[in-house]
Amino acid sequence: MRAVLQRVRSASVTIDGHTIASIAQGLVVLLGVAKGDSEADVSYMADKIPHLRIFSDEAGKMNRSIVEVKGELLIVSQFTLLGDTHRGRRPGFDAAAPPDTARRFYESVAHRIQERGVHVQTGKFGANMVVALENDGPVTFILDSHRRES
Repeated sequence: MRAVLQRVRSASVTIDGHTIASIAQGLVVLLGVAKGDSEADVSYMADKIPHLRIFSDEAGKMNRSIVEVKGELLIVSQFTLLGDTHRGRRPGFDAAAPPDTARRFYESVAHRIQERGVHVQTGKFGANMVVALENDGPVTFILDSHRRES
């Protein structure tokens, strides 16, 4: 499972001109589910994302988590994070999980983070979305559950 986290001042998801989700200060998480991902990958992301200390404290140091700043989360499914661009000019997506598996794991990550007390909004799985955000910093991190430390 791969995720791109962007610290934002605000963000929204629009489909066909209608805003379906929006957040104030928090994180936009673009989440890609890979073939072979398991509940362990879901648990890793659901534990790591809300506790990653990437918000500034009084001294300006990245020392606070989204839980501590009472920020919001906007999670958007993005299978293109699993795209392979090593050969040719068209990305290959063989590494991406099938849609039914990807949807289940994507929803599970969102639900588990919400259980930790974070306000979570989501995009619409499989839809063509316009994601607008005001990046704060900019601060952007990449998480890969397959490269985690044991």
